[in-house]
Amino acid sequence: MRKPLLAAASLGTLTFVIALAHANAAGPPPQPDAAQLRLGLAKLGVVGSVLYVAAHPDDENTALLAYLANGALLRTGYLSITRGDGGQNLIGPEQGPELGLIRTQELLAARRIDGAQQFFTRARDFGFSKSPEETLKIWDKDAVLADVVAVIRRFRPDVIITRFSPEPADTHGHHTASARLALEAFRAAADPAFHPEQLANGVTVWQARRILWNRSTFLARPGEDLSHHDKLDAGGYNALLGASYGEIAADSRSMHKSQGFGVARGRGPLIEYFSTLAEAPGAPPARLLNGIDFTWNRLPGTTGLRTAIEGVAREFSDTAPYRSIPALVAIDAALDGVGDAHWRAVKKQEVAQLIAGCAGLFVDATAPDYRAVAGSDLEVTVTAVARSPAAVTLQALRWPDGSQVKVDRALAAAAGAVAAPWELKRKAILPVTLPPTTPYWLAATPEAGLYAVPDPRDVGLPEEQPPLQVELTFSVGGRPLTLARAVSFKWTDPVAGERYRPFEITPLVSVMPDSKVLMFPERQKEPKPLIVRLVAGGANVTGAVRPEVPEGWAVEPASAPFAIAEKGGEAEVTFKVRRAPRASGAAHKHGQDAEEGASLPAGPATLRVVAQVGEARFTRGVVHIEHPHIPVQTLLVEADVRLVPLALATGGTRLGYIPGPGDEVAASLRRVGYDVTMLNDEALRAGPGALARFDAIVVGVRAFNTNQRLRGVHDTLMKYVESGGTLVAQYNTNSRLGPLTAPIGPFPFEISHDRVTDETAPVAFTALDHPALNTPNKITGLDFDGWIQERGLYFADKWDPKYQTVLTMHDFGEKPLAGSLLWAHHGKGTFVYTGLAFFRQLPAGVPGAYRLFANLLAGGRAAHGH
Repeated sequence: MRKPLLAAASLGTLTFVIALAHANAAGPPPQPDAAQLRLGLAKLGVVGSVLYVAAHPDDENTALLAYLANGALLRTGYLSITRGDGGQNLIGPEQGPELGLIRTQELLAARRIDGAQQFFTRARDFGFSKSPEETLKIWDKDAVLADVVAVIRRFRPDVIITRFSPEPADTHGHHTASARLALEAFRAAADPAFHPEQLANGVTVWQARRILWNRSTFLARPGEDLSHHDKLDAGGYNALLGASYGEIAADSRSMHKSQGFGVARGRGPLIEYFSTLAEAPGAPPARLLNGIDFTWNRLPGTTGLRTAIEGVAREFSDTAPYRSIPALVAIDAALDGVGDAHWRAVKKQEVAQLIAGCAGLFVDATAPDYRAVAGSDLEVTVTAVARSPAAVTLQALRWPDGSQVKVDRALAAAAGAVAAPWELKRKAILPVTLPPTTPYWLAATPEAGLYAVPDPRDVGLPEEQPPLQVELTFSVGGRPLTLARAVSFKWTDPVAGERYRPFEITPLVSVMPDSKVLMFPERQKEPKPLIVRLVAGGANVTGAVRPEVPEGWAVEPASAPFAIAEKGGEAEVTFKVRRAPRASGAAHKHGQDAEEGASLPAGPATLRVVAQVGEARFTRGVVHIEHPHIPVQTLLVEADVRLVPLALATGGTRLGYIPGPGDEVAASLRRVGYDVTMLNDEALRAGPGALARFDAIVVGVRAFNTNQRLRGVHDTLMKYVESGGTLVAQYNTNSRLGPLTAPIGPFPFEISHDRVTDETAPVAFTALDHPALNTPNKITGLDFDGWIQERGLYFADKWDPKYQTVLTMHDFGEKPLAGSLLWAHHGKGTFVYTGLAFFRQLPAGVPGAYRLFANLLAGGRAAHGH
């Protein structure tokens, strides 16, 4: 059922395939207005492409993209090497692949605004990297370089632009690596010996004319002289769109909501700076976009075509766009004679869009539900209406199951009349081979730096093809025109009005444990409950849930039956998970004695939950990600549960928690026995006396960056500490985009960009007798085993002498950093600031991170209740 992203136009046939129509958060592609049609006609006369390359979502220069796509009218693309899955999330708890999925959709939302296209490689955003060498090693340079070359060969840009310099700079290693890849791919794409397997299905080698570095003024040093760079003003005003490129850029960039990158609209000049990195062999020296013919003159035998395009643009009527259809049909016929297959297909696509727009064609394909199981029946409703007097006939439909439906229905409205929609409801039998919906790059287990993409045709695509689509063949002006629409689910929200969401193929049973991690503190002898939620993709689903139990663990019962009568119905089964006794003398690595170790498994293990229905096994659950600025996203996750034995003592378990954005630390602390109360503004305003009942208060990550009201309760929090409480503040940021102007602790300290990105970096103890390392848990180097992604970020780099430091760490070849943990006594209590990445480690079930965090919460108190 895999379909090409853009079907090549066959001789004599206009093919307009919107294979990714469900990428529109608001539903099917909107009807272009007269200004957009005029812009499209002008773009029809421009024959040229530019590809922008950078490392992450939000690295792209949206002002330049908006100018190139809507001002210069060039076919414009953005290649993001990664999907941004290693960053932080300001709008929800999603991290890792789920965050990458959000940021992918934010890029697509941005491209719908600025008019560029979007591409990716298979590279994973594994977190902050300080060197391009490290980055390229982890990514597998050869594989990612091949992906960049594949995108260049398919897109065929005349000019490639990088956001970052390929030379070493004070920036993220991913950034420099992205520029180096682009520069190497600039040459490799023209080499027929480089990955010759890519040269099929019309793809050829390609040599861009030049590659430029777009110098970021944001990264420029204060007072830096940029006069030696070439300049371009991207801040012009587009009267057709009623906006400057700065305004379009701001709206585009503000779609990066998970990064908190909303910006104000700019309405003045936007000077962009460039340096030429390389030019094609034998090309005459030139700068920026100069010296490249972006007109039809670059292709032989197109003089008549150019004249026809100029004519239809000149004669276009804003109030009667359909009058341009005969001329557009003639242009499509003339395109059949263009020898360059790439530009022939691209321009036929543009002509098809213009014809559909001028005819006022609206096509929709909807289902009564947003999900169905492969092999089931599905009723699909197709609607088509041509809102103009143009001669439009719907000839036939290709149904999602591949069957053909003959129609032969004229859709044109009479002059002055309102067109009546044509509608057909019909069942389709979904192929049993349809896989359940999940992003194509997440369907298989990834490598450390690279997502697995089995089908090379998918490389570069922003998302997977829609599972179901309808193709409608029209006759417009006597020439065939094919439109494709992805099947969607449509409903009416009483507040938001008409809404759409992508249709998905769901497994017969979705298997979702209520927790991905179960923590087993040594002194909690009772078994842990594990609730498994089952959701039926069809009706009358019966079976049994059988956990696959790792050695050293026991689960009761061994099997639990379930029965769900209705599609979408749910059932829950509950298991009890406990540690199975191990051989005596197996001491726990975190310092507990051999006698205690006899009852603990040696280390973390993975339990897999399996739902058996007949002979079929189901081991994945359906996850939906819902945010208002992007379409609903669906992915499958393995029904695995990490079981973690833990030698843990606490110095008080009553906690108050001030949440930060995307914060799962509070839930993680509850897993190991802490009583956590979330503190809202009202609770904080109640004063230090109301907070005295808490043994400790925790401030979530970036809370001071995102909650300005915390400034007003700083005195309250400090009085709580002064009276004997413990306050643990997790990392906040301090930058030009988000300066930290409010105090956090009782004494001054400054937050830097210092971080340790190697999660295995050695950690040294500088105060062996300090309570942070001894009370109530004895911390050793083993407690830093198994950390994920990084040691920490946004360390302090300057602090008052009253603060104590107990740890130093550093990435390879760098100086030791002591600012990951600041500890100070204030009155009778304790204040802690930490940049250590507990927000990643605790949800992942890293034992040593729990033990160290428990010591911070204890604030120097001895073990509680023992």
